[in-house]
Amino acid sequence: MPENAAAIGTDTTRGLRTYLSSTPSHGSTTDAVTNALREAILDGVLAPATWLREGDLAEQLQVSRTPVREALRRLSDEQLTVRTVNRGTLVASMTIDDILAVYAVRENLDGLAAQMTAQRRPPTVVEALRSINHQMAEAAGLGDTKLLAKLNVDFHGVLRDGSGNPYLVRFLTEVEHAFRRFGHSTYEVPGRPEEALQEHAGIVEAVAAGDPDLASKRAFAHSRRARDVRIQTLLRI
Repeated sequence: MPENAAAIGTDTTRGLRTYLSSTPSHGSTTDAVTNALREAILDGVLAPATWLREGDLAEQLQVSRTPVREALRRLSDEQLTVRTVNRGTLVASMTIDDILAVYAVRENLDGLAAQMTAQRRPPTVVEALRSINHQMAEAAGLGDTKLLAKLNVDFHGVLRDGSGNPYLVRFLTEVEHAFRRFGHSTYEVPGRPEEALQEHAGIVEAVAAGDPDLASKRAFAHSRRARDVRIQTLLRI
């Protein structure tokens, strides 16, 4: 067992059951277990290097081992867990290299999403983006970084969905999952909220003007700046 590996404690077990009970009742047990474990990992309830044993999870979630086994396989495919030969499954850790890799993908996909959204200009997308950015400005004024981070996800979700491309939507959703594992938001860095708001406004302006190239360029630059802020923060830790 790795030195930093840990087992699931009682408090975590209660948390897992909460995630499972909050999962929509429609769909299979495997889907419910997968969603519950995924959310627990993304929220940090299941910390990196935690052992995920089929038998223990089945008992804790009060389900059979079969959906747990399939859920762990799916989470491994999503890079959220690591399967070890004859030893079980661990919650995957996030390294600086992992963070850089995620940003490299996001920069380009965000640029593509902005480009495609500017080309299509769905009727309500510009209004929605402006509304969210306005809410973010209010949250920044209150110093509410948690709300800022949530609204930021909403902003990029609108931009992503506006592309009308289901494959791009799926890939960016997976990238968003990875971002949730980074922990602290870059909006906690002094000056970053105001800077990001200006960057968002520039993206909205380009989308509203129907300028795909400018929208792509600005969205890429926005993600690149977020990456730089993240790395600077990590280097100070």
